[in-house]
Amino acid sequence: MDELQSRLTKCFHAVFPQLAESEVVTATPASVKGWDSIATLNLITVIEEEFRVQIDFVDWMKALSYEQISSDLQMRLGALEDKSRA
Repeated sequence: MDELQSRLTKCFHAVFPQLAESEVVTATPASVKGWDSIATLNLITVIEEEFRVQIDFVDWMKALSYEQISSDLQMRLGALEDKSRA
């Protein structure tokens, strides 16, 4: 597990402490009891703090799985690195 995934898993555990690590990587609102709009808001807030990024409302609506969030973070953080190099 790379650093991004490790940190993201930590974020998921902060919001969904009942999940085993193996369940986190396959987590979706349908598979996680209690993953509702409030949990999504909490998760996004934790992720923003952990990764020091801002996620706008439209992107919150895309936060439908661990995999999608991980992919989005990889793109965001890659874009930030590119900007810092320029």
